[in-house]
Amino acid sequence: MAEILVLGAGLGGTLAAFELADQARAEDHVTLIGQGDAFQFTPSNPWVAVGWRDRADIEVKLDRVMQKRRVRFITTGAKRVDPAASQVMLDDGTTIGYDYLVIATGPDLAFDEIPGLGPEGQTQSICQTGHAEQARTAFEAFCADPGPIVVGAVQGASCFGPAYEFAYILDTELRKRKLRDRVPMSFVTAEPYIGHLGLDGVGDTKSLMESEFRQRHIKWITNARVTAVDPGLMHVEEVAADGAVAAKHDLPFRFSMMLPAFRGVAALRGIDGLTNPRGFVMVDAHQRNPRFPNVFAVGVCVAIPPVGPTPVPVGVPKTGFMIESMVTATARNIGALLRGQPAAARPTWNAVCLADFGDGGVAFVAQPQIPPRNVNWAAKGSWVHLAKIGFEKYFLRKVRSGESEPFYERFLMNQLNIAKLKEPASDAPA
Repeated sequence: MAEILVLGAGLGGTLAAFELADQARAEDHVTLIGQGDAFQFTPSNPWVAVGWRDRADIEVKLDRVMQKRRVRFITTGAKRVDPAASQVMLDDGTTIGYDYLVIATGPDLAFDEIPGLGPEGQTQSICQTGHAEQARTAFEAFCADPGPIVVGAVQGASCFGPAYEFAYILDTELRKRKLRDRVPMSFVTAEPYIGHLGLDGVGDTKSLMESEFRQRHIKWITNARVTAVDPGLMHVEEVAADGAVAAKHDLPFRFSMMLPAFRGVAALRGIDGLTNPRGFVMVDAHQRNPRFPNVFAVGVCVAIPPVGPTPVPVGVPKTGFMIESMVTATARNIGALLRGQPAAARPTWNAVCLADFGDGGVAFVAQPQIPPRNVNWAAKGSWVHLAKIGFEKYFLRKVRSGESEPFYERFLMNQLNIAKLKEPASDAPA
């Protein structure tokens, strides 16, 4: 008999629990540890922030789902992982031992690294559904007295797509409310160019995103380092290629959403051999920690080096398709180890994304996610918005039913192959 723990009940952890339930033997136990009892579909948070969705629309209570899959579900959260003792201490002080641990905690949001940043400071966030609800309240107040908006991602951020989505969605919603003409908008990002996305671009995302900004009258600052945020005023340094400060900007705003830098959660940070200096879990080609071979990691908590040097630190995103491949490889590897076989499965680490603009969007495929690539493709069109709505419904339905199938691969690749016929692009995905 083996005790298998999954730490984190977000996208990676929930899918890992499903797939491990299939891989486990009859005598094995699978336990999922989360903070709270609900799964939230994070990609829909930008819609929550402008009132296009409510929390209940994108949330799934996991108790019955996990019971159906014979997965024990604990909602107290974890205080500390002790990989040397193969134990996890929970927030309530109890300890659980394990034979195999899958870490899927997601990130800690490092708002504190910049004075005034974050929901407890002067800017909003869409990283969590609770944050998006708070942003919605702030946005409604803003619409009663509109003014400048600043959106973007600060230095060290490793998730840029939602910032672009939110800028375009804000533009769409403000036009619907006949307020857009009263709202100057600026996009501030640590990326070296628009459309970099932490991936050195995918296909022609640079031109696609810049064109969209011009069409929507959104100004931008790249190589940006946010030094502080005061009430209604963001202080930004624009950094040159040699690292020197090329310009300083004081940007007024009445509403702002800035994605923070990520780091590993407190339960993991500072564990020698498990995490890097930022607290992200180090893994090998099989999602396995080299120092503690009974520990695996999937999702945003995994340490991935940047694609190359940039004047301002830029992290690498972990997209849903990529995370799904990590989960599948991890589940298969633990299944093999349970049966006395070697852990041989490897994730593809491909990226397939739909970036919604509210009335259109951009889709891109990077195979693999880190260049050089076999497939490097991007295209835009109104179909992307419709496809993302369809995927949200599809994914939440599958989570509610507890199914373990390749959600991203089955749905998104089908959508992209349909789109390829409608809007041909070079190097389109096969």
